[in-house]
This record gives sequence, C-alpha cells and structure tokens, in this order.
Amino acid sequence: MALSQLSLDHHEKAKLSADLDSIISFIEAMNQVSTEDVEPLAHALDLTQTLRPDVAVGGIDRSAFQRIAPETSDGFYLVPKVLQQR
Repeated sequence: MALSQLSLDHHEKAKLSADLDSIISFIEAMNQVSTEDVEPLAHALDLTQTLRPDVAVGGIDRSAFQRIAPETSDGFYLVPKVLQQR
C-alpha cells in the first residue's frame, strides 16, 4: 500500500530529511525543559480581550436579498440539487 504519492528527487529528499531532523531535535530539546512549576496558559501574552457589547443591531432586509437571488420560494432560497441517492 502506498502511503504517499510524493515524488521527490535526491536533493529534495535530503532537504526534507534535514528539515525533519531539525524539527525532531527541537522537540527533543523542548522535552528536556522542566515545566513542573509553570502554570498552564490559554495564551502566551497576559492580555484581556476587549470585546464590543453583544447587542443585536438591525436586521437583514430579506426582500432585498431575495430580489437578487436566482430562485426563491416562500421566503427560502432555492438551490440546485447536488447530492444523488444511490
């Protein structure tokens, strides 16, 4: 069974191998760092996200959008069938 359909020449294989070795070395170095007294973080920066108030504003003018739609019926958009039963 073929796991990959990649076709790489000798130089590409050498570069990919070196890149993967570098990544694995970095992961091994990270595994050596003690994180015993480190508190888990949701984000690397200790910032507070400024959010706008969650307030409903206006509505959508459905009739304006349905006027430019190719096909509608009873307030719904009609779309071509894309799935077929077997």
